[in-house]
Amino acid sequence: MNKYTGYKYPESIPIKNRDWPDRVIQNSPVWCSVDLRDGNQALPVPMNPAQKKEYFTMLTEIGFKEIEVSFPSASEDDFRFVRNLIEQNYIPKDVRISVLTQARKHLIERTVESLKGVEKGILHLYVAASDLHANIVFNKSRKEVIQMAVDGTVLAVKALQEAGMRDKISLEFSPEEFTDCDIDYVIDMCEKVKEAWNPKSKDDFIVNLPATVERRPPNHYADMIEYFCNNYKYRGITTVSLHAHNDQGCAVAATELALLAGADRVEGTLFGHGERTGNVDIVTSSLNLFSRGIDTGLDFSSLPDIKKTVERISGLEVHPRHPYAGNLVFTAFSGSHQDAIRKGLQAKDRASELFKTKWKVPYLHIDPNDVGKKYERLIRINSQSGKGGSVYVLEEDYGIKLPKELHAELGSIVQKFADEHATEIRSSEIKDMFFEHFVNINEPYKFISAAVVDSEPQEDPDTVSIKLSFEYNGIRNELAGTGNGPISAVVAALRSDNMFNDYLLDDYQEQSLGHSADATALAYVRIKRVSDEKTFYGVGQHSNINKAAVMALFSAINLSIRD
Repeated sequence: MNKYTGYKYPESIPIKNRDWPDRVIQNSPVWCSVDLRDGNQALPVPMNPAQKKEYFTMLTEIGFKEIEVSFPSASEDDFRFVRNLIEQNYIPKDVRISVLTQARKHLIERTVESLKGVEKGILHLYVAASDLHANIVFNKSRKEVIQMAVDGTVLAVKALQEAGMRDKISLEFSPEEFTDCDIDYVIDMCEKVKEAWNPKSKDDFIVNLPATVERRPPNHYADMIEYFCNNYKYRGITTVSLHAHNDQGCAVAATELALLAGADRVEGTLFGHGERTGNVDIVTSSLNLFSRGIDTGLDFSSLPDIKKTVERISGLEVHPRHPYAGNLVFTAFSGSHQDAIRKGLQAKDRASELFKTKWKVPYLHIDPNDVGKKYERLIRINSQSGKGGSVYVLEEDYGIKLPKELHAELGSIVQKFADEHATEIRSSEIKDMFFEHFVNINEPYKFISAAVVDSEPQEDPDTVSIKLSFEYNGIRNELAGTGNGPISAVVAALRSDNMFNDYLLDDYQEQSLGHSADATALAYVRIKRVSDEKTFYGVGQHSNINKAAVMALFSAINLSIRD
């Protein structure tokens, strides 16, 4: 019987009195995009040179100062891409390109050749350092693997010196599968590589410590980084870099905890493209820090455009629930969420003052404007939505501000429609439902006109006399009434024929839709039926506010009769 039938929990890191859980990230790490190398090699259809150039330009516009652009010794296309970047002067003066190579003589020489003429760059040398690789892939001892790393570094120094480029190129060394390695063994390897390189400054030497395959929980990665920083004797002259993969879905968390543990730099890709489940997503990682008040140096204010470019070039869609770029990330279907968002947006200035922060809105982790999103997309309606969402959509998309008593009525109508159709509802459909059920209702009473009548001067100059015309079941009626305004005059006219005796005029509101000459008015009239004290809101729409008010009154009467 095989006793190794299951998995086991990874052994903990021998660290005592760890400090990272109590730290706070106060400054941004250096961000290095590996989209064009690590991300590109994992695409179903890798980028062609024109696409790589477009992608490179986008990365520089976002603000990346370090970009790993290729594995130039692996193919002629990769080699030519590096050469074109340099020869066509495409690299901004404040950007360092990085190129990857294994620790083998002919590969190192070809890689150095690709960098000729660059103002500043990074030669990224890697050796698989785990016992898994040493025993299964290389069939070498730990000592022999360390010697591979040192020999590769010596070869890199020699090639760069011969090319006259030692002062322009920094070294990055990656002990691949760092999180699968014995930590003290990796520290010994990195110290020997540093001694072989002999860096001039901290920027001149990068130790990149990758979670090449994610097998450990995020806190273990942080423990390993803190242990490394505390025990590696050249910490003051070495940049410590992270490179997390997402095999267990924890790359963002692992990276943030490892930054707390002392790392200076992060390698990753936009939206996490990379082998298997991908690399750490720099969009999420950087915007997480941004949401905590840290200036990351990266500009994602046009994130929807960045997303479209990445999707077009990579051929891979961004998940609709990606934390910042997803199409659904700033939406709410739940009615209680919609209501809270609506109220939060209306009171966001008060909340900002109350909580002493720029942004504090229920259910929205950042201001969508900061990543190029629009408020009209915040709330979407389906059968799970309540009254708040429908009201918000009408106000945001069409400027229609309903009286509070109408919120629940409209919400129930929309929810019934959603239940029957089992689909998401467009804002135009909500508007149509509102007009169909509440606006200019003309059966059984159809309003025709309410004309002001010239008469003998009244004692009260505000008194209005009107002649009201309407149809009831196709029969035309005319009544006259006097009041202190058009609505009260119409009510008086209706009461003269015993039509309004069981009602009281309970509320009146009005609003203008638009500011142009073609603007229309909405009037809201609430009446109370005395016999059972039920209330009914009717809405009228017309370019003349007085006519809109009378039409709203007739709508309310007709709705009460339907009831």
